[in-house]
Amino acid sequence: MPTVRLLPHPDLCPEGRAFEARRGASLCQSLLDAGVAIEHACEMVAACATCHVHVRAGGESLAAPDDEENDQLDHAWGLDAQSRLACCVKLRDTDLLIEFPRHTRNHARER
Repeated sequence: MPTVRLLPHPDLCPEGRAFEARRGASLCQSLLDAGVAIEHACEMVAACATCHVHVRAGGESLAAPDDEENDQLDHAWGLDAQSRLACCVKLRDTDLLIEFPRHTRNHARER
């Protein structure tokens, strides 16, 4: 089982954290299952960019983003070479280090 380590984020996990996740699971669902309230406005169908994350380590083990993911990433805030949509990332055996962007494109968040 891979370990997902999260860098501190003021809203989602101020202290950072780490958890084990199931191989083959989506990163977005794994974050939600671990109690991290990542935004996912499209309900994880790659139709928005609200679950945008930066994969700071372990990204080379992941499948490359497909055209649909790349199209949505074009709309993400703070895009960089390590940007991925958490709903599109399927976990493998390699541990990941994840950083959340400071902002998302979802300006109206339900609480």
